[in-house]
Amino acid sequence: MRINPGLLTECRVCGSKDLRPFFDLGNQPLANSLLDSVTQSEEAYPLALTQCGSCALVQLTYTVPPEKLFSEYVWVTGTSSTAHAYAEVFCDRLLARAGTSKGYVLEVASNDGTFLRPFIQKGVAVLGIDPARNIAEMAEQSGVPTRAIFWGEAEAQKLRAEKGAADILFARNVLPHVNDQQDFVRGCRVMLDENGVLAVEAHDASIILKELHYDSIYHEHMCYFTFLTLEKLLNDAGLFIFDLEMSPISGGSMVVYARIRKEEESTTIIARRVREEAEKINAAETWKSFAQTSAEHKDAFVGILKEAKEKGERVVGYGASARSSTLLNFAGIDPDLITVIADKNPFKQNKYTAGTRIKILSPEQILEGKPDTIVLLAWNFTDEIQRYLASLGFKGSYIIPLPGDPRRV
Repeated sequence: MRINPGLLTECRVCGSKDLRPFFDLGNQPLANSLLDSVTQSEEAYPLALTQCGSCALVQLTYTVPPEKLFSEYVWVTGTSSTAHAYAEVFCDRLLARAGTSKGYVLEVASNDGTFLRPFIQKGVAVLGIDPARNIAEMAEQSGVPTRAIFWGEAEAQKLRAEKGAADILFARNVLPHVNDQQDFVRGCRVMLDENGVLAVEAHDASIILKELHYDSIYHEHMCYFTFLTLEKLLNDAGLFIFDLEMSPISGGSMVVYARIRKEEESTTIIARRVREEAEKINAAETWKSFAQTSAEHKDAFVGILKEAKEKGERVVGYGASARSSTLLNFAGIDPDLITVIADKNPFKQNKYTAGTRIKILSPEQILEGKPDTIVLLAWNFTDEIQRYLASLGFKGSYIIPLPGDPRRV
């Protein structure tokens, strides 16, 4: 069921036409479409959420053509030390559930290969799949076999005919980005060995609700999965979850482990179902409340920035992430309130943020200007960033917008 670009007319997972919009963040540019100059023109698209009245999936009301989103990409997994550390843990957990891999490990949306390298170091054959040509080439050059293709059932059938099934297949932080979730998951089913293990990581909508992660809403994230909605998608493709655990990525994500055959479910899964029901995670009124609270949070965040400006503080940002794009555009932040943004990713430096047109420089360049306060726009890496900035000699204060209420520390 390929979803055509433009306004959504049916649910991305179940096909129902019972869609119920509840949160409009306005027209916004693509979060990762950084500008080369402050005068460069850019396109903006509706950014709003709707919930399916049939299966409860929360999803975007508008679909941007995937070629505009992912053919070239600026997020590089390897720039995060948190990701590097978690890659080792993830590898061990996956191998423990799958047993020793006699064949090969396949990662869909493998980015620069950071999560495949631990398998390589253990002598396991790997293959990465990623649609971004620039990132796939980077992975290849670093020794991680990678192919630049958009994933789906047809591509999986071709690959299986060539290489055979994968003993281990994982797809991290990609499923919400996919235009056709059903086709993507069917592709995973095709490529998975009958005795193999599939791991799927996706941001956890229950955490988005509780901690107010409205900045995780952007055009690349087309769906916002709870356990209930993710399980339905996998079950419909003939894949059955047997275990669940949490990941530190994206401010808190869930990782589900599935097989083609049904197995006894872990107690973690049983407890998760009970919790989602008790906390009404999939209820329409819960998500409507989230929208209202997000609007109030935005106003409070802007108030803190204006207060800092009135005091004459030099305020800069850290982290030109996709989530920061939503936060800045929804709040109407411009260079008058945050003068410049630091980012370690060289692909982003000397560019300008989408929509808000704030200059992006290296952390070293930012600190040369002796800022008083740094806004941690990439707040999901707060501890990592604070340690890094302290090592560079920064001794000022921080504004942390999320999770929860915005605050100064």
